[in-house]
Amino acid sequence: MTVPVRWILAQQDLALELKGGAAGLGNEITFAHTTELVDPARWLSGGELLLTTGIRLPSTAADRAHYMRGLSEAGVAALGFGTGLSHPELPDDLVVVADEIGLPLLEVPLPTPFAAVVKRVMNRLAEQEYESVLRASRAQPRMTRAVIQGGTAATVRELALATSATVLLLDLSGQVLESHPTQLEDDVLGELKKVMRGGTGGASSRVALARSGASITVQQIGVGATPRGYLAVIGQGALSHVDQILLGHASSLLALDFEKPERLRTAQNRLNSHALGLLLTEDRDLAPAWAQIRHAADADGMVRGLTVVAETAALAERVESAVSASMNTAGRQLFSCRQGIRLTIVLRGTDDINFAREMLRTLLRPERKAVRVGLSGRREVAGLVAAIEQSRLAASATELGVEPLEFSALTGSALLAFSATREVLDSLADTMIAPIADYDRVNGTELLRSLRAFLEANGHWESAAAAMSVHRHTLRSRMARIESLIDCRLEVARVRAELLLAIIAWQS
Repeated sequence: MTVPVRWILAQQDLALELKGGAAGLGNEITFAHTTELVDPARWLSGGELLLTTGIRLPSTAADRAHYMRGLSEAGVAALGFGTGLSHPELPDDLVVVADEIGLPLLEVPLPTPFAAVVKRVMNRLAEQEYESVLRASRAQPRMTRAVIQGGTAATVRELALATSATVLLLDLSGQVLESHPTQLEDDVLGELKKVMRGGTGGASSRVALARSGASITVQQIGVGATPRGYLAVIGQGALSHVDQILLGHASSLLALDFEKPERLRTAQNRLNSHALGLLLTEDRDLAPAWAQIRHAADADGMVRGLTVVAETAALAERVESAVSASMNTAGRQLFSCRQGIRLTIVLRGTDDINFAREMLRTLLRPERKAVRVGLSGRREVAGLVAAIEQSRLAASATELGVEPLEFSALTGSALLAFSATREVLDSLADTMIAPIADYDRVNGTELLRSLRAFLEANGHWESAAAAMSVHRHTLRSRMARIESLIDCRLEVARVRAELLLAIIAWQS
């Protein structure tokens, strides 16, 4: 805790006056006390507001300059000089030296007791100490609730907010599992990994200074001698002792989360699977299931569906185990539902094809060649069922053993991928046309009618705009909104053809 020199000057009842060394007004005071020693520098540790009446001040200007420079070299934050006793006013040469070295020189008038100045500084430091302890006492319960309700991501977020810094959770290999508020630049991330690798003597905590000037603090996560990962805090300055307490608390919470008994993780995953299964049925009261599924969403409330279709039920079970182990390693809850040879998983909206591929990395090569994998586009939680349908269509359209297929890459070839054309059109209409119709119903727009006019005009803007009796710029704006809603590209001819057939199926 510190007090800026300008703060003590702002306490008008003390009547302190700056006489020299204005360049050091930003100096931070860590302690205040009095001294009448001839050479007090050797007894100082830095950061002091030193108060003196100058009773034993050297008699010559040269010696007084040496006195001032010694204080500056010792790291004194400011010198308060009491006038009216041994010195009726401040010696001019002290003012000159103070300006030269940037050491604030404060005149303390005779009516102001040194004790009042010391008390004011120490009270302010105590207030700051109390405020920091209060901040920690409020942050710790929030982090505890976060790890229970939101898992590792929520805990990382709470620590970042409490310390006003960037916080990252990394696995033992240095892979970033969670970060808040943003991902680091590659160069800073590289320096962070060097800090992680550079520990010696079994130290669980390491501190380093990045080339950018940022302070990097890394805390190893684990219970006993078994490490589970690393928690890193990157900020503009070194962590305060309260921030270090919060870091330790977060590290302990995450360690406990990683060390959950296997039966607890299995029970949690089973609960998530039941919730997902409910949403895919005709159950009437789905509110509890929706509340549970929301834990699968990212910070923006978005989700993706992932479908894995295996050649056998036994292989589907093996895939589920591999996915569960991958999510456990990442400290993530698993939301899955296995039905025969098909495994359905809910991912965060921020999870992409690379994430899906990484989840299946532990499968044996022959196993990977016997599964089809489809990934949906990003959807709000309320659109989960449509997201799952997208992922199923994508999985059905791809071939065994190839890379996961994202639904957005499917639109222009769906008719060629399925034999039951009408079924495909109905499914495509449910996932691509229904969101447009819902948007029109909620907002009173004419997106679907405009889309059909545009498609029937074979993408000709002037003809479609004339058919709708709107300006072509208005039509372009509507088409841009449609592309955003259903995640497609209307400039692709095959996409336009399938959407037109889907509209016909929807409206027939």
